[in-house]
Amino acid sequence: MPRAATLLAATLLIAGCAAQAPADPEAVNDPFEAANRRVHAFNKGVDTTLIRPLTGGKKDEAVAGELAGEADGSAMDVLGNVGANLSLPGKVLNQILQGRPGPALKNTARFAVNSTLGLGGLHDPAGREFALTEVDTDFGETLHVWGVPEGAYLELPVLGPSTMRDATGKVVDLAIDPWDFWLDEDEYWGTFAIRAASKAGERARFGDTVDSVLYESADSYSQLRLIYLMHRRHELSQGGASEDPYVIDPYETEPAAAAATDAFAIDPYED
Repeated sequence: MPRAATLLAATLLIAGCAAQAPADPEAVNDPFEAANRRVHAFNKGVDTTLIRPLTGGKKDEAVAGELAGEADGSAMDVLGNVGANLSLPGKVLNQILQGRPGPALKNTARFAVNSTLGLGGLHDPAGREFALTEVDTDFGETLHVWGVPEGAYLELPVLGPSTMRDATGKVVDLAIDPWDFWLDEDEYWGTFAIRAASKAGERARFGDTVDSVLYESADSYSQLRLIYLMHRRHELSQGGASEDPYVIDPYETEPAAAAATDAFAIDPYED
């Protein structure tokens, strides 16, 4: 898509965000529920037939080992490391736009260490040796910092749960991706493919709890919507995503999800 068309689409989506802002910060604003449920059914089918079989060998109990620095070095881990490293320049750009130099410098240092000592991101010496953990962010958070409201809930094909603001952010992240300016077209799409494939690792790390939400819930659409909105609102209220991505995850444990359901009084698929 030409850059001008991409930015125009983003502008239109931002306008839609403003028109769809919920009055209650704890409300679930889902005027597109019927369409969202159809997309959810499609995403669940993709997970059942493709993603789950590919990632099912890695279960939640492996997360504790990863946090302790005991990653098994599997192809999925390596792909995830490389993809995460390639995503850092875009995060740095967003943190500059947000006026947060501290996280921007930390992610810059992490990228420099892992791109050199970590052999292009194959390994993570920045995190294990220098305590330079990734500070996650995206243009959806940048829009939040700039005062753009959340907008209606959306479930996007393949990409999963989102909001109008975060969907806009995904479009703009593509348009302003630093790699697009540094690499030729073939090299850019190569890095994009690696980053996209590495997202499967997020599904793999939380295999059991994702399965619980998708395949054991009475209403997996409502459960996923609730967990996503709770997680996203929490991380934005804390001034950004947690440096430890496992502290509050969209695929939270089942007891926590049940408690959240009571709090929102509704029936309960990063990525």
